[in-house]
Amino acid sequence: MLVLNNTNAQSVTFFLTGIPGLRSGQVWISIPFCLLYIIALSGNSMILLVVLREHSLHEPMYYFLAMLSTTDLSLSLCTLSTTLGVLWFEAREINLNACIAQMFFLHGFTFMESGVLLAMAFDRFVAICDPLRYTTILTNARIALIGMIVLIKNVAVMVPVALFVKKLSFCKSLVLSHSYCYHVDVIQLSCTDNRINNILGLFTIFFTAGFDCCFILLSYILIIRSVLSIASSEERQKAFNTCISHISAVAIFYIPLISLSLVRRYGHSAPAFVHTIMANVFLLIPPVLNPIIYSVKTKQIRKAIMKVLIQRKCQI
Repeated sequence: MLVLNNTNAQSVTFFLTGIPGLRSGQVWISIPFCLLYIIALSGNSMILLVVLREHSLHEPMYYFLAMLSTTDLSLSLCTLSTTLGVLWFEAREINLNACIAQMFFLHGFTFMESGVLLAMAFDRFVAICDPLRYTTILTNARIALIGMIVLIKNVAVMVPVALFVKKLSFCKSLVLSHSYCYHVDVIQLSCTDNRINNILGLFTIFFTAGFDCCFILLSYILIIRSVLSIASSEERQKAFNTCISHISAVAIFYIPLISLSLVRRYGHSAPAFVHTIMANVFLLIPPVLNPIIYSVKTKQIRKAIMKVLIQRKCQI
């Protein structure tokens, strides 16, 4: 079997995969995918716009929401070109450098979303457990610092992952399982020992999403304990209502992630197109649903969006 040395990265070409077994219907299948991308891009752009424009939303909770929307927007853009390129134009080729770059940003923004959800859990913890010091604890400077820490942490863990992929040598058969470059998918095509890459990938997942998930759970244990100590049932309900949007965002991020992992591990009997569709939908669920959830559940966001839409209509 021919081995391709990765020192000349431009000569290593991977082939992306659309929907296995449904190649003739890919153009039709692309329509719902295209609609999901439009909803994700327009919804998150609208959230960013209203948070930036409305001074009433210049508060810690909405700054973190803007971070979440920025992450979701970036995550959608990471896969848009290759996914729609494969489904519409059969543009399947991607060289190693472009593949590593896409993998870096794809996983980086996924882990960044996990970090932002943790920051939002901390925001809810302070708002409910220590409301009198809320504005003094979550100052603009500290919010910016939290954002920088989330960014730097994810860049720091993803750089070694990308560099170790760059060191691998690949075989002649370079067909990927998805319409984008996924770390596990790429390293499985290596002809050299990839144990370090596997260990590094697992470490990255546990250090980012695993770490964040544990602290999100801890935050909500403390929140629940604090809320249950409130005497008034009306006040307890009001406190819980402020967390519903964030709990929903956490659920739509972690449940598909866990489900996809279980299907990959135990769903070998499932058709190949099921794995592919799930992998693509998993990346689109949070960017599509987060703006909808926060628009429906958060009155201030809903009012700000209506205000922007009415202003634009009057200008037209």
